[in-house]
Amino acid sequence: MPKRILQGVVVSDKQEKTIVVKVERRFTHPLLKKTVRRSKNYHAHDENKSFKVGDQVSIEETKPISKLKRWVVVGGEAK
Repeated sequence: MPKRILQGVVVSDKQEKTIVVKVERRFTHPLLKKTVRRSKNYHAHDENKSFKVGDQVSIEETKPISKLKRWVVVGGEAK
């Protein structure tokens, strides 16, 4: 089964080798037929501490690294 890849914005880089990425998804509400935005934060492993707050990054699903980390940074662009 392929690993999921999500794109989001870094909202925190205070932890050691970990960044928090906010991923926003948009969908049409089934009853109201209105576009709704929902966001979720993911903890991702950043080995080189190369990303800062505000950067756009791509994260990929991986085996559990710690209690909260199940994602690893695969790429992105620095601001």
